[in-house]
Amino acid sequence: MTSSAKQTSSSSSSSRTLKYSDGAAQFRLRLVSSLLSSRPLLLRNIRSDDLDAPGLREHEASFLRLLDRMTNGTKIEINATGTQLRFKPGVLLGGGIEHDCPTGRSVGWYLEGILPLAAFGKEPLQLTLRGTTDGTSELDPSPDYLSASSVPLMIKLGIGSDDDHPPPSLRVTKRGAAPMGGGAVELYCPIVKELRPLELVDFGKVKRVRGTAVSCRVPPSSAARVAHSAKGVLHRLLPDVWIHTDVHTGSGRKRKGGEGDPPSGCGPSPGLGVLLTATTTEGVCLSAECSMNHNVRDSNGGESFDGGVAQQALERRKMELPEDLGRRSATMLLHEIHAGGCVDAGCQSFALLMMCLAPEDVSRIRLGPLSQYAVVSLRLYKETFGVEFKLRVMEEEGAEEDEDGFDDDRRRNRSQKTVLCSCLGIGYRNMARAST
Repeated sequence: MTSSAKQTSSSSSSSRTLKYSDGAAQFRLRLVSSLLSSRPLLLRNIRSDDLDAPGLREHEASFLRLLDRMTNGTKIEINATGTQLRFKPGVLLGGGIEHDCPTGRSVGWYLEGILPLAAFGKEPLQLTLRGTTDGTSELDPSPDYLSASSVPLMIKLGIGSDDDHPPPSLRVTKRGAAPMGGGAVELYCPIVKELRPLELVDFGKVKRVRGTAVSCRVPPSSAARVAHSAKGVLHRLLPDVWIHTDVHTGSGRKRKGGEGDPPSGCGPSPGLGVLLTATTTEGVCLSAECSMNHNVRDSNGGESFDGGVAQQALERRKMELPEDLGRRSATMLLHEIHAGGCVDAGCQSFALLMMCLAPEDVSRIRLGPLSQYAVVSLRLYKETFGVEFKLRVMEEEGAEEDEDGFDDDRRRNRSQKTVLCSCLGIGYRNMARAST
């Protein structure tokens, strides 16, 4: 190759590189977009203004190691201070992988980044993650939430629709609450050659609510109190509400009628949380979760897991009751339903990304008010894949007028605005899949 040809090749590669100077913002999504678009990635100024701890955090470095194990040919270069990252994507492999996640972030943080890649490997992905599974819903999604919201969306996109492989599944094999973790999660996802166009615009009417109240190393009655309180709110609106209690102790899990199942145990930290999922007549699934915060706040406003005994006792007195936790979870679910979207707010970015990868046909989805993360994700998808979304605000009135009628103010309060998002996919095909 001549020198001019080498210069042309290097300039072309440089022009395709995704360059960002705002540090670790959208860290996982940028890495995933780089892998799916086969474009190199350059991140600069990663916490460069943090004099005490500049550069990548432990959980971000762990996510890079996980991507390196899932791919072949990936090159990762990090400078001495960790403030600059060069990422050259390789080919997704899949297969059986086990990974230990630092307890700083939940395993849901890792799963949320892996799910868009799971179906495009050479082999079906069988991933086992060990770490924190519960107690961080304010910061990271739990595996139960992803199983109730993202996995059904993957099935709608055609992943696991053939008879060769079972559909994708996400299962918690051992509970581990924050901050010490100790849990385990198993993800299975079959490979797919290409996705189906997504058409998800009809919301329907809510027909049932299902949920799970999980407790680890707390009195067994706490989970029952959470479930009873949440049902007290939801039963005012519909009768078909069922919330299962999943109680874990240090030695094993208490089951009803499950004497033949071996006890799974749980991690060393106490925790209490609840997940609620509403299903509509059109097959739409909306989920909401919340957990009891067991973190101890220090004097500087940061989080400290090893505070003094007196400070921990003071924090415990301030913690909410299980009844308050149940009512808060039911209220969060009702807010998601009132938003009118066909996916909940935490799943918007994932749904929009999968629409970008769909065949070169129109995909449409109805969303509630766009989250800030979804807005910046749309900008990233436009830069990475060249996909522009058409957004149309739809305003619908609530239920029909009662016999007494509504005045103008009450009718205005009942109206809800949704966003109809449509785009043409890039027709992404799984080139790593072995041809038959």
